[in-house]
Amino acid sequence: MARKDCPTCQGTGWKPVEADGVRRMVRCDCHEIQRAERLMQLARIPRRYEHCDFESFNIRKDRGGEPNRSLEWARTSAQRFVEEYPVDFGLLFVGPTGVGKTHLAVALLRELILRKGVECLFYDFRDLLKEIQDSWNPVSQTSELRVLQPVLDTEVLLLDELAAVNPSDWVKETLAYIINSRYNQKKVTLITTTLPFGETVGRREVHMPSGEKVSDVERSLNQFGATFRSRLYEMCKLVQMDSDDFRKAVKQAGYRFHVE
Repeated sequence: MARKDCPTCQGTGWKPVEADGVRRMVRCDCHEIQRAERLMQLARIPRRYEHCDFESFNIRKDRGGEPNRSLEWARTSAQRFVEEYPVDFGLLFVGPTGVGKTHLAVALLRELILRKGVECLFYDFRDLLKEIQDSWNPVSQTSELRVLQPVLDTEVLLLDELAAVNPSDWVKETLAYIINSRYNQKKVTLITTTLPFGETVGRREVHMPSGEKVSDVERSLNQFGATFRSRLYEMCKLVQMDSDDFRKAVKQAGYRFHVE
């Protein structure tokens, strides 16, 4: 839809252009602006994150006074993802609480929507599970498709805060259904997780009872099943982030009561 108050097209959605002496009508820019605004509304980005962008992403300095390399690399990976989109893989942001995973993931979504007109959807994983549970129909014994269908069909899905210690069979089955559906349809999926088996991101290997060596990340994903872990690694590029809790180190330090 065009803007009714657009001074260029007068609300028609079309504007004249001339090239090599030939005059023709093309879509007015306001049409794309209107579409981007609509996509932003449908993306369900929470108010706390709706202004996140790459420029405001805080790259803290490490103990040596140098910019944190893992955060620099994470931002570069997210920016490159936008530049090269469409791509056939997603991103798996891994790191401790407060490191900026959601900020980067939302910045990526906003860029895809505003610059490329991509349909995106944000869902906190816990909120999604709650909505599915609340939509349970005891008569038909099915969950409302109105909750799951957009999650399955959207072009780019962000599942935020994928973290659960010893998840129930129902949680495993629900997550597997979502991931498998998007995997089969070759849909792009972005995920943030806090590594439920620890507060630090690391590549430390541990020995499983089977004798297999796996990293902390793999050990965390194993709780959802080996098939899920394998699918996720095929679908997503791993982006590891490591730093102090930004909310604790920076935000808290900036809070001051006004004293008259």
